[in-house]
Amino acid sequence: MSDAFEGPRYLVTFGPKRVPHCFTDVLILGGGLAGLRAALGVDPRLSVTVVTKDDLHGSSSQWAQGGIAGVVDPEDRFDNHVADTLTAGGGLCHEEVVDAVVREAPTRIAELISWGTRFDAANGTLALGREGGHSHHRIVHALGDATGREVMRAVIERTRTLENLSVWPDTFTIDLVTDDSGCRGAIVWNPAHGKTIVWARRTILATGGAGQLYRETTNPPGASGDGMALAWRAGAALRDMEFMQFHPTVLYIAGGARSLITEAVRGAGARLVDREGHRFMPEFDPRAELAPRDIVSRAITVVMHRTHHANVYLDLSHLDADTVRARFPGMAEICGKFGLDLARDRIPVRPGAHYMIGGVTVDDAGRTSVPGLFAAGEVTSSGLHGANRLASNSLLEGLVYGARVGAVVSEEVLAAGADDEDFRVPALANPRAARSDIGAGTLDLADIRNSLQSLMWRQVGVERTGAALGEALGTVEGWCRYVLPRQFADPQGWQLQNMLEVARLMIRAAIERRETRGVHFRSDHPGPHEEWRAHIAWRRGRSGPWLEPLPRPTAARD
Repeated sequence: MSDAFEGPRYLVTFGPKRVPHCFTDVLILGGGLAGLRAALGVDPRLSVTVVTKDDLHGSSSQWAQGGIAGVVDPEDRFDNHVADTLTAGGGLCHEEVVDAVVREAPTRIAELISWGTRFDAANGTLALGREGGHSHHRIVHALGDATGREVMRAVIERTRTLENLSVWPDTFTIDLVTDDSGCRGAIVWNPAHGKTIVWARRTILATGGAGQLYRETTNPPGASGDGMALAWRAGAALRDMEFMQFHPTVLYIAGGARSLITEAVRGAGARLVDREGHRFMPEFDPRAELAPRDIVSRAITVVMHRTHHANVYLDLSHLDADTVRARFPGMAEICGKFGLDLARDRIPVRPGAHYMIGGVTVDDAGRTSVPGLFAAGEVTSSGLHGANRLASNSLLEGLVYGARVGAVVSEEVLAAGADDEDFRVPALANPRAARSDIGAGTLDLADIRNSLQSLMWRQVGVERTGAALGEALGTVEGWCRYVLPRQFADPQGWQLQNMLEVARLMIRAAIERRETRGVHFRSDHPGPHEEWRAHIAWRRGRSGPWLEPLPRPTAARD
């Protein structure tokens, strides 16, 4: 991207002599499931600091409804779960990654139960749901449709037993701090203390996704791609940035929050109908409503265009009303606030940005391309999801990779020695000395953010074309040129800068991939092509992207 304005390396001016310092063995950026599972996996002899810009209840993990996929039914097999994941992934999954994660799922689910997670049960055994793309009932869930809330409750309670853990809530990470040896920690900010440099022997990114780049999204306000932007500015490799997954069924009511309607509703038998009540999914896929998310989202978009209507509808009226209300109490309550009966009325839905499949490139232990920097969860591209994530594999990924990075950073730090004398503060040059355009000036940051979200939804949404993407890139480049060089004094400005950095990468990647694969639907290139069966990877300072081939499996699965 040397032909485009890249923006500064750091968003703020700082220097070691002008800000307070904090020292920790392991710094974890993000307080969702991946971050807290990593904290639980760190050796208790090491100090751990978790920095989160909200609190431990504000992550996307907390909002997860459907559940966690895992082979816990004797009638199911690991190979079935693997095959379903590979099929959904559109040819871009790493088979060995998928196999390893799937085989670890029962252990992670059992671990959550041992920590006090109360999954739904029937007749003394786990109640298993089925969602789109799954060939078997294998989704463990809790509180009907509030799995994330229950899982996070148990995990947060578990972290409170850790004497080596400090949590910094309401703290925004401005940038990773790097020198020639790699990542040395981060510069963070909160209202009480201003800027602080947190020096760490190892840093773990677990900052979540980027759904807030879109006007229609299921993600909480904090999901603005911050971790991807941090890693990008620090020189880490990113890949698969064109793959944003749109959830097919987001409640669409004027004045209401865009609440996700869990895929488990369709797994329980809900039907998708158009404005005339016609059930349309069998026309698009033999699996009908249980097709993978990319297929269902695309079908809904086609039907909306065909019927000139802003949404389609979920219909559960043919199911037992008491069962529906008992199984999905959260959704029944939300719909009730708008005068809708989930069990009787047609529920207006349309797709919304839901899960960022691309992100920071990591290996099977969560290592990034920057020494000392690890990552886990939605902020990463691990090879698990390919071009389209299989439902309920996201919490699973956070658990598995959180556990892995917690163990690996412990091994590395302890092997290197953990004496306080090992902390060496480098002489960092003033990162922004030449800048004179300081401050927000007359910029209306909310207006730019709203304009970005609307642009991304219109031109980088479910259906894409080269012409629309090119226009979007020109607009975002223009915003970057006058927003990125400025120094802001609070998270509103830094978050917008991060969103622009990530949006530009997403658009560039979507332009590069001249095919349709998984969640990336190019109507001007409607089919997949073997030449594009590879990752599109990026790194700051390079002349452009490069194609990264998929690894070949080294051994047959059992």
